[in-house]
Amino acid sequence: MAIRFEVREGLAEVVLDAPPVNALDVAGWFELADTLRRAGRDPGVRAVVLRAEGRGFNAGVDIKEMQNTAGFDALLGANRGCYEAFAAVYDCEVPVVAAVHGFCVGGGIGLVGNADIVVASDDAFFGLPEVDRGALGAATHLARLVPQHRMRQMVYTGDTATAAELHAHGSVFRVVARDELVAAAFEVAGAIAAKSPTVIRAAKASLNGIDPVDVKRSYRYEQGFTFELNLTGVSDGLRDAFVAGRDADTSNQSGSSRWQTSE
Repeated sequence: MAIRFEVREGLAEVVLDAPPVNALDVAGWFELADTLRRAGRDPGVRAVVLRAEGRGFNAGVDIKEMQNTAGFDALLGANRGCYEAFAAVYDCEVPVVAAVHGFCVGGGIGLVGNADIVVASDDAFFGLPEVDRGALGAATHLARLVPQHRMRQMVYTGDTATAAELHAHGSVFRVVARDELVAAAFEVAGAIAAKSPTVIRAAKASLNGIDPVDVKRSYRYEQGFTFELNLTGVSDGLRDAFVAGRDADTSNQSGSSRWQTSE
């Protein structure tokens, strides 16, 4: 099972667990969306901690599934699944605290960018390697994590940002040692859970209502360009090269880590 779910003392824990790199297939994205919606609808849940097991938080979509599926079914499924999962984080009726370790790339940016609060380990890094895979998307969410010009530079080059940089921008609330991450996330979630649940749910709805950017609409707009690129055939060629391993080992330009973005 790619997604684990548990509720303890008013706190829901949603865990990505899809080895080796938490690259979710189409079914996994929809499962994540359904799980987050279920957590938000539960009147006993006061906050959600979204975290992951394994080497990193999330490496986006399962590119091998896309390349091994005839036609555009997997592409369309991944587009719709990512849209639903990102929206489920944003629309969750209670605050979502994202706990990020290791790599957070591609679809991981969509999840974290839509979270209410982000806690990260000191080995975490964030990026969008989409241009190297013939895709676009989640710049909407990256723009919630870094300033506009940094976001553009990261999209164009595939560069990554460290947890420390995001903390300096104010988008990561706390940076802790890897073995302290889960406890730190639950500490933040617990502080929220100690408040009136009626007020907190109203606060979440009100903050979404005054958001200056409609994240769901702007992400959908980005996805249209991804589909256009696929119609040209360039995306398929870039994904084939990635699956064949010709560019699977990509430099993290903001640090010394190396990461791979598909199973």
